[in-house]
Amino acid sequence: MVKKQKLPKLGFLYLDYVLRFFDYSNFRGWPDKIEEVTYHWKNDKTRFINEVKRKKIDVLVGNIPATAYETFKEIAAALPHVRFIPSIETQFSNKSKENVTLFCEKYNIAAPKTIITYDDKKADKHFKNCSYPQIVKRSYGASNYGGYFVHKVDNYREAKALFAEKKYKPVYSQNAIPLKDSGDIRVMLIGHKPVCAFWRYSGAGQWITNTSQGGNMSYDNVPMNALELAVKASKAAKAEYWACDIGIDENTNKAYIIECATAFAAFPYIRDWIGQYIMWDLSGGKFRLPHVPLFSWEELGKMDPSVLRTLRHLYFAKYEPSADGAYWLADKGNFDMQLTDEAKASDVPESIKPPLKEEELPTFLKEDDVATLSKIGEERLYNVVDISLTELMTLEGMEEDVAVNIKELVEEKKITTFEKLADYFISSKEQIQQWSKFFLK
Repeated sequence: MVKKQKLPKLGFLYLDYVLRFFDYSNFRGWPDKIEEVTYHWKNDKTRFINEVKRKKIDVLVGNIPATAYETFKEIAAALPHVRFIPSIETQFSNKSKENVTLFCEKYNIAAPKTIITYDDKKADKHFKNCSYPQIVKRSYGASNYGGYFVHKVDNYREAKALFAEKKYKPVYSQNAIPLKDSGDIRVMLIGHKPVCAFWRYSGAGQWITNTSQGGNMSYDNVPMNALELAVKASKAAKAEYWACDIGIDENTNKAYIIECATAFAAFPYIRDWIGQYIMWDLSGGKFRLPHVPLFSWEELGKMDPSVLRTLRHLYFAKYEPSADGAYWLADKGNFDMQLTDEAKASDVPESIKPPLKEEELPTFLKEDDVATLSKIGEERLYNVVDISLTELMTLEGMEEDVAVNIKELVEEKKITTFEKLADYFISSKEQIQQWSKFFLK
């Protein structure tokens, strides 16, 4: 009798008030029970570790938000026999724009020339002598909340005024790339293979390419050098799944990494492919490795987004010619889906340490700030007309693009109560009712 192969004990890593990237449907066919472990913020580390041990979990799957990254480094160290997917090292770039730049520098990956400093005098000297325009970003966190924390300055006076108002630390500023076709390219990869890519173009009179700020997108004619750069970054990160935002210089045609992380928005069918890849990896090949033809996104992209959001468990078979002598349809680009190398501590670049004590850091650099925001409803109710974007993002199940659109509707005085969202979004009545509990009537 052939002995049944024992599969590792799988668990989903969830956090209160953080969007759940995976659920059980993404791992369809996994024969064993999949556990859940939820981190509750603020002083929850010991309890979380003990729950993982009690449930005898071998593999924890899920992204870690920037504000919990340092805590989960400690949690992972206390659970040396648990594999995190993605690894803690792979999620280094999720924490901040600064970390993205340090990652690119360590692995010689093309990125815009960037200054990162906590020294005001050094920053002032930079802005007096640099080329303009400069792109200034709030460094902390993987998300720019639809571009609200990204700014373009065209001269020294504008830079000085921006930092006087925003007080971002560290100072993080990049040479602006003259973007080809006024757009950048989002590339999503699984096992180092591009499975979806699209252009994001800025709206009329705009320079930011976020679709939530009036930009538009196209799945057509994604250049090969953008895909090659994304693959290089994915392999350097040793990422099971990965996404890059890439800019193409219109003058030199060179590709540059603008952002990269394991945290990104993806249609459900892409999350299904990631689940299939992880099951293939963890089962030693017992489960099928997903086959996704390169540039298949061009055809899928012809569908309305409302259709793409409901596609599930999309299956591609490999092409086989029907007879000898028939033409051979090769997968373009020769990018194969591959097993990810094991990450180790030395993969992580050395961070730039702020010359401040922890208690002196801006509050957005502390986990306690998120813990405080996460206790929604316990201390006060929000007023729709003056809620901040950060507060919106703490609502359980809130997605970035939805939060940005809500903020815009509030600023345009189109909504004054959360119940009015039903007129603008395709959201369940239950979800809107849940959000409404945390607002003044």
